[in-house]
Amino acid sequence: MTHTDTIDSQILDLMLRAGSRWVLWLLIGLSLAAVAIMAERVWFYLQERKPASRVAGALETLRDKGPADAAKLLEGSRSIEVAVLRTCLEHAGEGAAAVEEHKQAVLELERQRYEKRLAFLGTLGNNAPFVGLFGTVLGIIRAFHDLAGASLQNTQAVMSGIAEALVATGVGLLVALPAVATYNAFMRHVETAVASAEALSHEVLAYLKKEP
Repeated sequence: MTHTDTIDSQILDLMLRAGSRWVLWLLIGLSLAAVAIMAERVWFYLQERKPASRVAGALETLRDKGPADAAKLLEGSRSIEVAVLRTCLEHAGEGAAAVEEHKQAVLELERQRYEKRLAFLGTLGNNAPFVGLFGTVLGIIRAFHDLAGASLQNTQAVMSGIAEALVATGVGLLVALPAVATYNAFMRHVETAVASAEALSHEVLAYLKKEP
């Protein structure tokens, strides 16, 4: 037996011993982590809802009394829109160009806060089917190895092993679909919030350009 044959035999033996069960447990663990992230992000976004009445009041106060009074109305509020609008108002005295730079800086920081942990959901949604398929391949390799040495009476047990191996692919898809759907929904929410914050910053910039 050559060295290459020995390596192939060792790899096959490792696959036969591993089976597909550990892949199922891996997918279950990943799905639990995904559920925890989903729950945490939903709670975060609920806490960060835009206080529409305060924002509208701040814009009205900006036009009537100026940036300083408008900024005071936003104290204690939380959301990406509030963070951007308050920053623009607080730096209004520095001019429109400076406000634009401050707005861009705080917007990037807030976007990172809003997108925290979402990459895990996107990666899981894209790769969970492949993890499940890997488990299926391992299970089928083991089933065909057992089939080679099985008698006619044991063939049914081998077929049962193949069916069990296919479960890994099904579980992979089951894990991936909610992860992808939730990731897309969360990213849509983030983009909408960012667009709203951009619109509010332009309100302040328009005021500054009108009344330097």
